Amino acid sequence: MDSVTQVLLGASIGVAVMGRRTALWKSVLWGGVAGLLPDLDVLLDHGDPILNMIRHRAETHALLLLTLFAFPMAWAVSRLHRQPQLYGRWWWALMLALVTHPLLDLMTIYGTQVFQPFTDEAYGLGSMFIIDPLYSLPLLAGVVAALRVKTVGRALAINGWALAFSTAYLAWSALAQWGVTQHARQSLQSQGLPSQQLMVTPAPLSTLVWRVVALDGERFHEGFYALMDGGRAIRFVAHERGGALAAQNAAHPQLQRLDRFTDGFFKLQRQGDSLVVTDLRMGQEPEYVFSFDIGPPLAAGQPYPVSEQLSRRINVDQGLQWLGQRMRGRDVPPPGSARP
Repeated sequence: MDSVTQVLLGASIGVAVMGRRTALWKSVLWGGVAGLLPDLDVLLDHGDPILNMIRHRAETHALLLLTLFAFPMAWAVSRLHRQPQLYGRWWWALMLALVTHPLLDLMTIYGTQVFQPFTDEAYGLGSMFIIDPLYSLPLLAGVVAALRVKTVGRALAINGWALAFSTAYLAWSALAQWGVTQHARQSLQSQGLPSQQLMVTPAPLSTLVWRVVALDGERFHEGFYALMDGGRAIRFVAHERGGALAAQNAAHPQLQRLDRFTDGFFKLQRQGDSLVVTDLRMGQEPEYVFSFDIGPPLAAGQPYPVSEQLSRRINVDQGLQWLGQRMRGRDVPPPGSARP
């Protein structure tokens, strides 16, 4: 999730765990700091855009390492505020604020390496978009209450209800994803399309509209389903994936990295003399967050060049207009489909 939401979650957890034992602003401050810390790995440069993408959410998001880090952090905070008797309670608050960061990230499709250092496998449920106001705003209300409401008991109650609502919303997202996945499989089968390699993720900003991608060798099929569609079959559009080109360049290290990290949800294209690989999980055709120029096809033993991340300007206004119509169940084509 976005860093602002992670700060709010950490602050809300800090308030909930510390309660009346310390000033609420202290709980907000250090819970928010703990919620932000794992994302500071974005400041590290691994020398290559693809490596920067893959190494984000690695060791700093490991559940074991964060749990261990909570010990010295709690010691420092409890001594700073001259509350050594609250060391154990501070440990619980900071540990939970730290580990819920990667657990929340697990709900997105990006991929989080929560079991480092034992494995670098990245996991992601994909039931939440990286920014979702319905999840973040209740947490904001709880944190504001902790800082502004004068009655401590009332502030704690508001924060507790906000935290409970946001957690229930996560459960709802997983349930909605499961339902859309079942409907997507039925739609694919009725149209004679494969459903083995299937990805279902929410469209931006809500869990009311979902994007469905099914892989089919040389092609991938993309469709959208809104909960207001009323059971209407998903309309899929086929796009070239470059499966044969990927097979010809299967030994390319950069392609191997993206293949593993995306669980095969990528497309490969030629642009001039270069190969361009695109992560199909984040974005929608033809606009994606992560697309890389990995240079020309490699001969045996030839060193590969540093990749170059490509960017494409997204028309936010068109996207939001389309999203608003789809939320109401109107079967209108996505903005990119109208482009040549």
